[in-house]
Amino acid sequence: MTRVTFDGAVFAGMVRAGAANLHLHMEEVNDLNVFPIPDGDTGENMMLTMRGGVNALEKGVEADLSVTASAVADGMLMGARGNSGVILSQFFAGIAEGLQAHATGDVAALEKAIACGVGCAFESVSVPTPGTILTVIKDAGNYAAHCNCDSIEAYFAAFVEEAERSLARTPELLPVLREAGVVDSGGAGLLYVAKGMYAYLCGAEIAQAQDEPVGTGVGVIDPDLFGADSVMEFGYCTECLLRLQHAKTNIAEFEVATLTDYLNSIGDSVVAVKNDSIVKLHVHTMTPYKVLEYCQRFGEFLTVKIENMMLQHNETVARESAPAMSEAVHERKPYGIVTVASGEGIKATFCEMGADEVIHGGQTMNPGTEDFIHAFDRVNADTVFVLPNNGNVIMAAQQAAGMYASSDVRVIPTRSIGDGYAVLSMLDLDRESADEIEEEMKEAMQDVVTVEISKSIRDADMNGVHIQKGDYLAIAGKEILAAGQDREAIACAVTDTMDIPSRSVILIICGKSASIEEGAVIESHIKKQHPFTEVCLCDGGQDVYDYILVAE
Repeated sequence: MTRVTFDGAVFAGMVRAGAANLHLHMEEVNDLNVFPIPDGDTGENMMLTMRGGVNALEKGVEADLSVTASAVADGMLMGARGNSGVILSQFFAGIAEGLQAHATGDVAALEKAIACGVGCAFESVSVPTPGTILTVIKDAGNYAAHCNCDSIEAYFAAFVEEAERSLARTPELLPVLREAGVVDSGGAGLLYVAKGMYAYLCGAEIAQAQDEPVGTGVGVIDPDLFGADSVMEFGYCTECLLRLQHAKTNIAEFEVATLTDYLNSIGDSVVAVKNDSIVKLHVHTMTPYKVLEYCQRFGEFLTVKIENMMLQHNETVARESAPAMSEAVHERKPYGIVTVASGEGIKATFCEMGADEVIHGGQTMNPGTEDFIHAFDRVNADTVFVLPNNGNVIMAAQQAAGMYASSDVRVIPTRSIGDGYAVLSMLDLDRESADEIEEEMKEAMQDVVTVEISKSIRDADMNGVHIQKGDYLAIAGKEILAAGQDREAIACAVTDTMDIPSRSVILIICGKSASIEEGAVIESHIKKQHPFTEVCLCDGGQDVYDYILVAE
């Protein structure tokens, strides 16, 4: 079948097929890791981002293309995680923007939408790097737009064809890929999504991966958990998809603050995103009818969801299992701290140092936009400072901060556990302004050195270091410092290069596979070489990294 137009139902099928194909190849994308250690997570991040869009379709597929595209984009924005996932979500947000007011679309509309998607994807990155997913998106979109395609299938065939060529060129543009002998993982993930969408258009079936199927729906509620004598304490989680109407407001000049200012007066946890004439809203309130009544002054609803949060709370209690993150909401206060970490020891240490919320995550398990938003809800502070502690988590934190209206959220660009530790160790919230606190946080992480030690999963030659599968690697930022079979010996050797005499504290964080007794060998080595340096030994319990060494 050749299509000259497509509608919402077709677009929904394309998105589902793209997500399914990416899920099938998720581990292949994960394995396209620059460093030869088991920390590849790009495939999973992009798959979970796509799943957010697919789950949004579970509420019902609209025939209207613009409505379906907006729903997919909103779901992906909330589910986005990892740098490639955030870029992918912005790509689809741009596509939705380009398809606004299109009940159906032809090739020209698709070309415009993809161009909008490319623009939004590039705008999401302050300094775009050639040879990444951004390059693949741009190359494929530009090529397909100049092929004079006469059908939707022909357009996607051209898009996929150039995406494959562009992906193959990424090592030529990014030396670190060439040295590692891999192509860009984000670009590979995008290619699998595009191939899945094209396969759907051609009538091919995409097999579902057996683990964690995409698009699982919401479970059935138990009405007995909120009975006739229950007391409403937490209010209602209210979400709306509002279509602004020309008859009711000036859509071009409409400001989201018109809604958020009012919603903050009747509730909290306000999130609002405007794409052309559609506004996606989220608020926790005791009076959801006021939300509907006020919003209807400006438009009409496409979807409305109102959930009893007491029911959700009681269901959690009934399961008799503690959630990964606290569900308690703190009393409102001037400042709050949200940070990210894995390993019970590290998380406990960060809480002791002043973090209000520690989101479980980090390498191989990047938290998503929605995880941050829920954490902001619980912190309940006028200003929330966020410490992502991983370069691949920063963009999701920034995206969540931009969407959150109930607090002034400031992301401190901590790229490692060491950065986060340094910021918390110097934390002083008794300052006159949030600007002053933010500046001190950024200064605290300037001279920190963090070295991570992990096991190699393949042979490689990087940074002048020959690596054999099974070697332990010492990595600082994007540089491999050393490799060898004895991890304690590697750690001791690396500490000799960390300019310890100029440091006040050396922190040794032992991972799940390294005991405190083994860590004490490294501690003893440092104390012997530098008797006047304070050395702290911590049972972090983290995955992936046997040791994390922090010098500040």
